[in-house]
Amino acid sequence: MTTVPMIDVETLAAAADRGSFSGLVTLDVPGQQPVTHAFGHAHRGLAVPHTRTTRYALASGGKTFTALAVLRLAEDGALRLTDPVRPLLGEDLPLVDDAVTVEQLLTHTSGMGDYLDESAGWESDDYVLPVPVHTLIETEAFVPVVDGVDQVFAPGQRFAYCNGGYVLLALVVERVSGESYHAYVDREVCRRAGLGATGFLRSDELPGDAALGYLYDDGLRTNVLHLPVLGNGDGGIYSTAEDLHRFWGALAGGRVVGEQMLQVLTTPRHDVPDEGLRYAAGLWLHEAAPLWVMEGADAGVSFRSTHDPATGTTLSVLGNTSDGAWPVIGELADLLAS
Repeated sequence: MTTVPMIDVETLAAAADRGSFSGLVTLDVPGQQPVTHAFGHAHRGLAVPHTRTTRYALASGGKTFTALAVLRLAEDGALRLTDPVRPLLGEDLPLVDDAVTVEQLLTHTSGMGDYLDESAGWESDDYVLPVPVHTLIETEAFVPVVDGVDQVFAPGQRFAYCNGGYVLLALVVERVSGESYHAYVDREVCRRAGLGATGFLRSDELPGDAALGYLYDDGLRTNVLHLPVLGNGDGGIYSTAEDLHRFWGALAGGRVVGEQMLQVLTTPRHDVPDEGLRYAAGLWLHEAAPLWVMEGADAGVSFRSTHDPATGTTLSVLGNTSDGAWPVIGELADLLAS
């Protein structure tokens, strides 16, 4: 008999209090009513509560959607993972090494320099983008932003998390498919998975069911001036607790990519001790258990969704502040692994 995981409500509340957590914690076990715990507000000014249908920014959780878009192209024979990306770039991004392959970008082993270096010590409320955020709508607009950063090590040498590599993958998607990155992800990933509430939303015109991203534990200042106005290959898609559970089920059921590409996505390649996780090819994995993990952190976003493909169980922590979710995520990190 499979043991059903249980959230200790008192422990959860204490962890949420430590981080002044604002957001939603959901546990979805097949055949049972979803368990949902809400803290704070999706819109503080209007006191809008968090619900299972609230849409949250996933920050770098969106890299999984980018990876799946690339894997769909590979599955259709439009590219090979061993292909170098240089022929697709032409004269763009001359500092990207000629030997960098699609697979190295997926696995963060390309060695390309990162336009948004997370090891640089910046704070989540810093203004880190070098161009006005409202200009970052199309993938091509990111090319001059990603450009000019030196290669830091030889392709394939080691793992180094790289946001710029996933922007480059979005560019690959566009130049191979002949359509926009956003349209391709919507059709080939979101629609295949049956996701009705997942997609890229402009931060300056969010609908009423989307949580605003707050920089601080209190106050009304949002992240609208700190992130690209529209997410791209390295993150920024929005989703709901319900859609995330639906997404994992579709992925495990082979409705997004087939078995061969699913193995590419989920096979562990690197231990990442600083994160307490392992990395595959567009997907994080639990450090020891066979669990799939999407994670995102940014100004006004702190998020993790963990799925057990063996039981179909999903645990998601969706936060709309910069750091508030981490005590909760830390407390629940091994819930599905026990």
